[in-house]
Amino acid sequence: MFQIQILGTSSAIPTHLRKLSAQVVTINDRHHLVDCGEGTQMQMLRYKVKLARLDAIFISHMHGDHVLGLPGLLNSLTMYERNFPLKLFGPASLKRMLEEIFSCTFSHLGYELDFVALEDFEPGDVIFQKPSYEVELLPLDHRIFCRGFLFRETHKRPKFDFYKAKSMDIPNAYFNLLKQGNSIQLEDGRTIQPQEVLMDPDPPFSYAYCSDTCYHEALIPHLKEVQFLYHEATFMEKLSARAKSTHHSTAREAATIAQRSGAKHLLLGHFSARYKSLEPLLEEAREIFPHTYLAREGDIYKLKEYV
Repeated sequence: MFQIQILGTSSAIPTHLRKLSAQVVTINDRHHLVDCGEGTQMQMLRYKVKLARLDAIFISHMHGDHVLGLPGLLNSLTMYERNFPLKLFGPASLKRMLEEIFSCTFSHLGYELDFVALEDFEPGDVIFQKPSYEVELLPLDHRIFCRGFLFRETHKRPKFDFYKAKSMDIPNAYFNLLKQGNSIQLEDGRTIQPQEVLMDPDPPFSYAYCSDTCYHEALIPHLKEVQFLYHEATFMEKLSARAKSTHHSTAREAATIAQRSGAKHLLLGHFSARYKSLEPLLEEAREIFPHTYLAREGDIYKLKEYV
């Protein structure tokens, strides 16, 4: 499983229809929370995100619309009797903020919070690694220190060619051994090598999260042929001067980044509260990059459906 569920898409302030930045990346049934604006834990409850499966939290930067939901969520995990470690990646000042809040509210976490400062890494560095996937740091250009995250599968196993195996009269009992890369000896004396019935694996799934940033060409080489790209689109091109002065992007600029990086699909988010309808932003982006979608609260994007 490799999927993204959107929890919040509004920038700066929430609206009646859109909450603040947050989403859950799920890989192999383990959850990774990316940003945590105010109200995130309520969204997680609303959309039935299982907190027991939460393995790591990634905070892109210290603006309130991306971080102010975090203290409450961490405290609630204690109330839910979490007793195993939680990885937390974010700017160094995030740790100081949490320590001050927990001290002033007399809060104590009942589990280990393993904090990792993003300033200790360079863009392109792998900051989180599991046997089948990893998370790489992305360079963003915002008013304050800000980083994006690239989730990418690694070490995908070759696919087993069932029909080839059956055509070779290989008994089913040997299939698992071949799938694991072992050679087998059949009763008729034949030796079957795994490469005879294994095919190249599918391309690895990949997902890039680019939160607050102006148009930033340094991103492009890091996003080469990414399968799914989330890129902020706070404004439309008519407000490009406003986007530039606040270090945000327009929908057109997000589409240009997707086009130039060879991304397969683009997901727009972080919309200004001034936009009641988001269709004009989608239309603006699709003029440049047709495979563009609007992030909407509750929507789930299963990457296997966007191959």
